[in-house]
Amino acid sequence: MAETCHPEIEVGSSNNMMYTSDVCSISLELSENDPFYQQKKIIDSAALDFGWQKLLHCQGFGVKETLQLNSSLSAESFNIRFEKLLRFARITNLDEVELYFGEDACNSAGIYSVRNEISAHNSILSLIDFSSKTQTEVDCLKALQGVVIGRINEFGAKNEEAFVDKSYRCEKENVLVQWGQSNGVRTKLQIAQIEGFGRGAIASEDLNVGDVALEIPVANIISEEYVFTSYMYPILEKIDGMTSETMLLLWTMREKQNPDSKFKAYFDSLPDKFCTGLSFGVDAIMELDGTLLLDEIMQAKELLREKYEELSPVLSNHPDIFPPELYTWEHYLWACELFYSNSMQIKFPDGKLKTCLIPIAGFLNHSVYPHIVKYGIIDGTTSSLKFPLSRPCRKGEQCYLSYGNYSSSHLITFYGFLPAGDNPYDVIPLDIDVSEIVQDEENAESSWTNHMLRGTWLSNNHGIFHYGLPTPLLNYFRSAHGIVHRSETDLLQNLEVEMEVLENLRSTFEDMMQNLGDADSMDRENVSRGVKLAVEFKDHQRKIVSSILDSCSKGQKLIQEAMSEQQV
Repeated sequence: MAETCHPEIEVGSSNNMMYTSDVCSISLELSENDPFYQQKKIIDSAALDFGWQKLLHCQGFGVKETLQLNSSLSAESFNIRFEKLLRFARITNLDEVELYFGEDACNSAGIYSVRNEISAHNSILSLIDFSSKTQTEVDCLKALQGVVIGRINEFGAKNEEAFVDKSYRCEKENVLVQWGQSNGVRTKLQIAQIEGFGRGAIASEDLNVGDVALEIPVANIISEEYVFTSYMYPILEKIDGMTSETMLLLWTMREKQNPDSKFKAYFDSLPDKFCTGLSFGVDAIMELDGTLLLDEIMQAKELLREKYEELSPVLSNHPDIFPPELYTWEHYLWACELFYSNSMQIKFPDGKLKTCLIPIAGFLNHSVYPHIVKYGIIDGTTSSLKFPLSRPCRKGEQCYLSYGNYSSSHLITFYGFLPAGDNPYDVIPLDIDVSEIVQDEENAESSWTNHMLRGTWLSNNHGIFHYGLPTPLLNYFRSAHGIVHRSETDLLQNLEVEMEVLENLRSTFEDMMQNLGDADSMDRENVSRGVKLAVEFKDHQRKIVSSILDSCSKGQKLIQEAMSEQQV
């Protein structure tokens, strides 16, 4: 039967699904709006000599991949086609860090990271729509859905029952949940005090992929709309440089003290004091000596102080609206920490992105192995914000959210915790000038302008010319020595350069290790939370730097062996 052409049904900016009389085709496309479009695309084969990840072009892909399904496909043919689409989906879902380390971190199964694997499968799952389909099409889509969900369940079956501190009664938290439910909130989560985490959200029933763990009506979301209808807006809108985010922060500072506030249950549930890096005491700050985190915290606090001092004179002109006792530095810092650690960027039906506080959702803790990775868009049909699961969460398990692809230094500074397990975003940025590097002009747009390192135990390639270190960084240093084309033959002919590249890296990180100093032998059970976080962070930095030094040393031994073989 000749194929009948039908218009493609747009599912998103880069994903679509189309149907013919006997074939169902699902398509994924690399969006031109992707900030790393060129690095992923690699349309020029000469660019592969420039050391870029062997992505779309090298794997035989264009910028769009289509999976054709029909009822006559054998299981083997189906699996082959699905695996090809999945490889494409992994590449299109790579973020900056995964892309930068991708060539050396991708394992034999083609998996880049937990986040990427979950996102890739869910991007395929999001295309499946059973409405207005023939029975044959429905059968094909159900088969595909079953395969995707089965793969997610297999990959995401990491069962970790939460250890609940039953001595903590969660009275304020339960009042907030009851308030939410009386105002249309739907939840399949229970708030509890969890050992090692503080407050968190536990699944009250078995939750599967696609299930909505939490749904919050727009009316229960604290957004700039409440400022625009308040009595302080006519004053704030006349202040030069005043942003809607700052307006909302100032509104929150007063609303917190309002006994008649609609959101009283929410404000009552918040801690009296946050423990982000922004409120670290002197003892914790001193423990961070020699780390980049110290600079990050001090710069952030300085910017906050400058902003507060700019606002204070203006607010003091209206003491009836902005009572001085409510707008002290301490209250301002508390509000800033609230927004840094609890606010979310939400996209509304009009397309506008707004910073919001989401009651109840703030109890969801972050993990590098999250259950919820795609959220933040108001459902225009239900006028609510939904938190659907991207991997299963069983009853009694803590349900995790992904706050974003953040390093531990960022999470400590703005959220006040160090994530458990290996954080693939724990990178050490390198301050180097790429403008001095010799480049092939034809491939200049493929170059990285920022370079970084992370724990080399995360790499799957420790052989010669790789060493567990990121390929873009090694090629940066090779370019500094005039080696533009980097085939294995070229590198073998320049082993002296390889040795120098590793020696320069080792020298840099030996200095960094010296700045970090020796591990502290203090009793960590009897120190403040801030000090404990600072010490644990510094320990982790030593581990990362040590792995880099070890890789450099082992790499130099590999080069020495290769030199000896050449001489023979």
